[in-house]
Amino acid sequence: MGAHQHGGWHTGVRSARRHALSVLRVRNWALAVTLLPAGVAVVLFAGAAAGHLGSAWAPVRWAVAGLAVLTLAAATALAALIARAEPAVPPTVRLDERAAPELYRLVRELAAWLDVPAPTSIALTPDCDSWLEERPRPKRSRARRAGGVQHPEHRPPAQREAVSGPGRTGSVAAPGAPSGHRPDFREGVAGPAEGADPATGAPLGVPRGGNVAADGPEGAVGTADTPRTAGGERAGEAGRAGRAGQVLVIGSPFLWWMRIGELRALLAPVVAGTDPSAHPDVAAARRFVRGLDAAIAVTGRSGPLAATGGWLCRRMLRASAPYAAEMERGVAMAASARAQRVDDGVRASAQEQVGLAYAGWDRLLTRVALPAWHAGRWPDRLNAGVVAALTELSRRDRLADGLTARLGERPSCDLLEEPGRVDSAVSLLAAHMFLGEPDGGWSPVDWSAYPEEVVDRAWRTEAARLFAALDAVDHDAEDAGGTLARVIAWLAVPEPTPDGPPPASEARAPGEARLPSETRADEARADETRAPGMRGELADTTEELTAGPAELTAGPGGGSGVGVDESGPGGRLAARISAAVAREEAAREDGGQSVPGAVAGEEIWIPGGSARAMGLPLRPPRGTREVLAEHVTAVVCCAVIDTGAAAPGLDWLDGPTLLVGGERVAELARPVLDLVEDGDAAPLRTWLAELGVRADKPVRLL
Repeated sequence: MGAHQHGGWHTGVRSARRHALSVLRVRNWALAVTLLPAGVAVVLFAGAAAGHLGSAWAPVRWAVAGLAVLTLAAATALAALIARAEPAVPPTVRLDERAAPELYRLVRELAAWLDVPAPTSIALTPDCDSWLEERPRPKRSRARRAGGVQHPEHRPPAQREAVSGPGRTGSVAAPGAPSGHRPDFREGVAGPAEGADPATGAPLGVPRGGNVAADGPEGAVGTADTPRTAGGERAGEAGRAGRAGQVLVIGSPFLWWMRIGELRALLAPVVAGTDPSAHPDVAAARRFVRGLDAAIAVTGRSGPLAATGGWLCRRMLRASAPYAAEMERGVAMAASARAQRVDDGVRASAQEQVGLAYAGWDRLLTRVALPAWHAGRWPDRLNAGVVAALTELSRRDRLADGLTARLGERPSCDLLEEPGRVDSAVSLLAAHMFLGEPDGGWSPVDWSAYPEEVVDRAWRTEAARLFAALDAVDHDAEDAGGTLARVIAWLAVPEPTPDGPPPASEARAPGEARLPSETRADEARADETRAPGMRGELADTTEELTAGPAELTAGPGGGSGVGVDESGPGGRLAARISAAVAREEAAREDGGQSVPGAVAGEEIWIPGGSARAMGLPLRPPRGTREVLAEHVTAVVCCAVIDTGAAAPGLDWLDGPTLLVGGERVAELARPVLDLVEDGDAAPLRTWLAELGVRADKPVRLL
């Protein structure tokens, strides 16, 4: 280690320890304030016993004694609350050593090369992040009540693992920390897995490669808290270490996308953090802050007495938070300095791949996984999908030559014994994290079946919703059927007659149909006064998209329904559809936020409350006109598919897409927007005629 690196290491370590002592000083001050009345009472009673204080001090003496008793009782209750509160930890999938022997070997060799302690176990998270997570010894006095999120087809018959609830509370970010290090105050609780030998904690009936499940605060590939080795001579040692130590959490997209050398460079600053984190003062300070954070979460859901304890915890946390942030910054500084041993070129390449993996993961979740999750299906190879998406992105950006050379190297997922099973466990955990549990339960879907089982069903569900809304607003329709022609007739503006504009009794504004003459005239005048640049803005927005049917109308910021007359029939139809979508999403959030186990009726148990799904806003809010255009697109796609002229497909970057002759359709966005925004049905009719699609045939619905 060079002089600069050596200086940075010691500077960071000293800073971390100094600020850790400041955090502990807050704890000590609180303890001193608690003991002060008791100390004064002892002095008063001692003075009375020695004859130095007369009888006049008796009322004061007993009043102080009573205050001391109350203070000690309150402090004892608060200490018990902090000690019993279990901090929320992010859900992960645990890897035991038999499931990833080469990955464990790589991490241990990296730790030895950096001259730091090796993490005791490894876990994966469905996120583009990596960090160290400290795990305390399990609390044997408390029974663990947790259900696994593993799908039954992946679970060994003799073993069930548990899943944690989500949440990353209590974390104090350290500005300037290296990207590979996450300042963290989280603490997991691990206990023996069900189906394990109660005496040794060893798993029963585990196949080669480890079982794939979800564990406690993590998901799991292996037992809940006992890393297993292929060699029996090291299994006991690894198991004892795994019960209390630091867990290396790796983002699963990194493992599938990055090459082994890049992964090693990425993990270097994370692994280097084990040394400063293991210092007793730093560990104690982290436990104190985590305990305060967990106690605040518990008291927030309790009665008024607990609220007082929560107020005290918040005061202590507020006093210690600045020191805790500086402590984490010092740990990050030390880890970053130690990681400078890795070659600069490899580290730069790894950081480039981090950004690329994040972009691919985010796009895959929002464009591809989310439609499947809403349908109650979970794609069981999300990480493999990331590789496919990034490969497609590189191909479109004309980077195929460099990509081919890079993909010729060994991927990091080869360090796993069974990458497919691990990928499946991570994919299921991602579905639980973001959406919870659907009403009908989860069922897996393979990428090859995605177009038929997800895309086609999603379009037909949207088509059914549109026709239901149309039936509600189109009361006097002569042919109330589920045809594309009916949708076009409702939204289209009639062409002017050769003798001039249509009479007032027949004139309709864009999207208007069968209204009283005076209302139709008002709508027509409203449409004529629209700003001419409105439609062009929406068209420009759609040109920036890749025109996937599921998102034809999503614009920056989610769109705002520009140029929409909500009082017209098109606006009323859009508003009704948007209301139906909002009701379904609200019902999904109310009924599917809990993260359940794989067994019906089981749910994760977290002290102080149940686990809740993140419910991340994976898509921007949409205006009513965007929702209408999306549903019209679904009807068009269903009509084309029903004639055999096209088929549903999957685009790795854009999600659901329509395939004509095996090629994705990119020109459907403009005709649909012309119809929805301007009431111009001619482009859409021309496009349908070119494919030989009859709009008057009923659309097949679910």
